Amino acid sequence: MKVDRFTRTVVLLNGSVPVILLGWDAWNKHLGANPVNFAIRTTGILSLIFLLLSLAVTPVSRLTGQGWLGQFRRMLGLYAFFHAALHFLLFFALDRDGSLADTASEVVKRPYLLVGMVGLVLMIPLAATSTDAMIRRLGPSRWKALHRLAYLAATAGVLHFAMLVKADLSRPAAFGVVLGLLFLYRLVAHYRQLRSDARKYRDASPPVAPLARSKPWEGSLRVAGVFDETPGVRTLRLTSPDGPRLPFDFLPGQYLNLALTIDGRKVRRSYTIASPPTRVGYCELTVKREDLGLSSRHLHDAVRVGDLLDVIAPAGRFTFTGAESAGLVLIAGGVGITPLMSKIRYLTDLCWPGEIHLVFSARTERDIIFREELDALRRRHPNLHVAVTLTREEGPAWAGERGRINPDMLARLVPEIASRRVHLCGPAEMTDPARRMLLELGVPDDSIRTESFASPGRVVADDQPESQAREVFDVDSSGATITFSRSRKSAPVPGARTVLEAAEALGVAINYDCRAGICGQCKIRLLSGRVVMDAEDALDPSDRANGLILSCQAHRVDDVVVDA
Repeated sequence: MKVDRFTRTVVLLNGSVPVILLGWDAWNKHLGANPVNFAIRTTGILSLIFLLLSLAVTPVSRLTGQGWLGQFRRMLGLYAFFHAALHFLLFFALDRDGSLADTASEVVKRPYLLVGMVGLVLMIPLAATSTDAMIRRLGPSRWKALHRLAYLAATAGVLHFAMLVKADLSRPAAFGVVLGLLFLYRLVAHYRQLRSDARKYRDASPPVAPLARSKPWEGSLRVAGVFDETPGVRTLRLTSPDGPRLPFDFLPGQYLNLALTIDGRKVRRSYTIASPPTRVGYCELTVKREDLGLSSRHLHDAVRVGDLLDVIAPAGRFTFTGAESAGLVLIAGGVGITPLMSKIRYLTDLCWPGEIHLVFSARTERDIIFREELDALRRRHPNLHVAVTLTREEGPAWAGERGRINPDMLARLVPEIASRRVHLCGPAEMTDPARRMLLELGVPDDSIRTESFASPGRVVADDQPESQAREVFDVDSSGATITFSRSRKSAPVPGARTVLEAAEALGVAINYDCRAGICGQCKIRLLSGRVVMDAEDALDPSDRANGLILSCQAHRVDDVVVDA
């Protein structure tokens, strides 16, 4: 049921009736022998009534199924604050003659006044954050946490009333019983929610098939659409030329390999699938144009709707299906949002009940990829919490977070982060410090999944095993060589060419199968030098510790010697 403006106005006017009647009686001198005391006590009681009514809205609406009642919660809370403030102002102006010193002395001297002041002070931040703008600024989870202070304010109000009357405790006791029932409801509801969540995740099974390690699909997909996301970032929608459904299945967070022909030569690059597997008719790649990026320039400048792209898919272990954990924290830097967006879209498509926290770092407002969609998803799915921090925004209009992601920011934005599963994606210069921050915050190492990429022009050493270069940069095509030690062959090799391609040109035999970094047949040992790899899925931690690389994915950065 949607409450119209007329109904809200009726409730607003009815809430004003008690104080209007009090003012009318005061004007006509009908407040009894001690009008000041009567007015002070009446406004205090009205404040308690409205405060308890505001707290009762949630249980009443849930027990009766009348969810529309929730629209009056904030209005009743504001009336409670109004009457509490008026209660104090009458005491200050009429009972203490407007003297700050006398008022402070009286409050300190009398415990019941001190307790009442605590209740009033607790209500100030609740009233100050009651607007839609403040809810958006704080975020739903922080706003809800802050507004639990209403229970403390109500407790202080009931104690204040009981300590004031001393002898006849019947009315304070009645308020106390109502408050106790509200506390009991919250405890029972919280217990039942915990039981329900535990049952869901105990009985849950993966909503999609486990990741298969069989040979991936290989073929052509058609570019069905091209969409601009931000300046320099665009999305390519790929569909099957043979039917309405993609010819392969994938998991959220996986990527595909493109085989592109650029200036007459074959170039293979890996790009994360940004769309979710729930949308079986297409997959989308969101690509940032890098001035030094060979393939990203080609995808932006040369690829058009209707073109066919050669694809090998899927690949990648940076996945999440919802069965792995009851909640998920996603931390993204720049275009690193793409695999995380696949997970967000997938989980919200399924109305997954777990809490999803996204912390997204971008340079400026213009660089917030998927901004409108994230806003829409956040409004529709209350379990999705989105926080964006800008590292270069200088304008005063931005009301969100500012600066690079830091431990204080993470601890503030994600409650109990140490107990959560975290997926982290972005440039290596962002993900490496972020991983260290998470460990310092108490997140277990096995709860952190990382995917990073090398920014074009950034040198990546062979001792950085976590790095997965989704866009490989061009380096000087002359001078640097690849040496195959056992075959005793060596030659200068352009940085865009893989070690496997260099071996084939020199007649050096290296076993391979998929050429997509998945099967692991092309593993060789790096003896010296630095490489950067498009993908590393076939390498496990022991492979990396032993200096193995995937020759089909490795590009030399400087002079390289391999054992082949």
